[in-house]
Amino acid sequence: MSKTKLEYIWLDGYKPTQSLRSKTKIVNDFNGTLEACPMWSFDGSSTQQAPGGASDCLLQPVAVFPDAGRKNAYLVMTEVLNSDGTPHESNGRATIDDDDDDYWFGFEQEYFLWDAEHNLPPGFPPGGYPAPQGPYYCSVGAKNAYGRPIIEEHLDLCLEAGLNVEGINGEVAAGQWEFQTFAKSAKRAGDETWIGRYLLERTAENYGYAIQWHPKPLGQTDWNGSGMHANFSNTTLRTCGSKDIYDKVCQAFAPRVKQHIDVYGAHNEQRLTGLHETQRIDQFSYGVSDRGASIRIPVATVQNGWKGYLEDRRPASNADPYKVAAQIIKTVNGALALATADA
Repeated sequence: MSKTKLEYIWLDGYKPTQSLRSKTKIVNDFNGTLEACPMWSFDGSSTQQAPGGASDCLLQPVAVFPDAGRKNAYLVMTEVLNSDGTPHESNGRATIDDDDDDYWFGFEQEYFLWDAEHNLPPGFPPGGYPAPQGPYYCSVGAKNAYGRPIIEEHLDLCLEAGLNVEGINGEVAAGQWEFQTFAKSAKRAGDETWIGRYLLERTAENYGYAIQWHPKPLGQTDWNGSGMHANFSNTTLRTCGSKDIYDKVCQAFAPRVKQHIDVYGAHNEQRLTGLHETQRIDQFSYGVSDRGASIRIPVATVQNGWKGYLEDRRPASNADPYKVAAQIIKTVNGALALATADA
C-alpha cells in the first residue's frame, strides 16, 4: 500500500486581502486524478470563515498538480464551501460565469522578494535606496538581478507541476520579479495563478525570504508598484475582425470602474496614480499599445485584423484572479449583449 501526501490549498476569509492556507492529507494508493481527491474540512473559526460554534467549512477539490518539491506529493487547489455545500462568501471562484470555458485569461503576476528582517527587498541597503530603477528590468548580473536562485527554482517547480507558466522576467525595481500564467478557462487560469503563488511563497521560505504582494510596498517613491495585468479574450474578440466591437467592449468598462476597482486589490490607489505606467484609479481610458491606459489594446490584435485579446492593466498584485476574471466576464458579456441587440 503506497502513501501519498495531498496538500489541500485554499483562500481564507481575511479582509481586505485573502491569504493562502494549506494542510496535508495522507491517502492510500492515490491515482493522481481530481476524482480521487476527497472533500475535506477545516476549522473556519481560525481563518475568519466561520464562528466557533459552527466552525466546519468544506474544501472542495477543483484542480490537482504534481508537487515536485516533496516526495510522493500532490498540490490540491480547493474552493471553500459552507457546511451545507453552498459556496462560502469568500469563494471568488464560484462567482465566475464561464461554464463553457469561452474565456481565455493570462495573468502577469508581479511581486517583490522581501527581506523580513530589514523590511526591504533584496538589493535595497538598510536605511537607503539602490540606484534608480532602469537597469533592473530583464537584467542579468549580481549588481542588478537579486534573488535569481529563488525565481529559477520556482519556475522549475511550476513547470514540473504542469502549470502553464509562459515566462518570467526581472521587473523594473530591484528585487521585483514577474511570472505569467495562461489558461483557456477563467477558472483554470485562477487555479494556476494561485498555485503559482503558493509555490513561490514556499520556495522563498527555503531562502529566508517572504513574498510581498502589496501593490506599492515602497510607498510614494519613484519606484513602480506591482500589478497583475489581466489579458483576456473570448470567441468574439478572437475572431470578430471588428474595431467597432473592440471599441464597444472597451467603452463598456467606463461606467463600471467602481465594480472593477472594488475587486482589483487593496491599496491599489497607491499604485494607480497616473504615473509609472498606470492610469489614475478614478479615471478610465483605453488605447492601442498604451501602457498608461486602463485597458491596452495590444498592437498584435490590431495587426491581426482586430482579432486577438485585451489587457486590463489595473488589477493589483494582491488581487484575487478569480474575482478579477468574474468582473471582466460580466462587463464583456454585457457589452456584447448590447452590441447584438443594436445590430
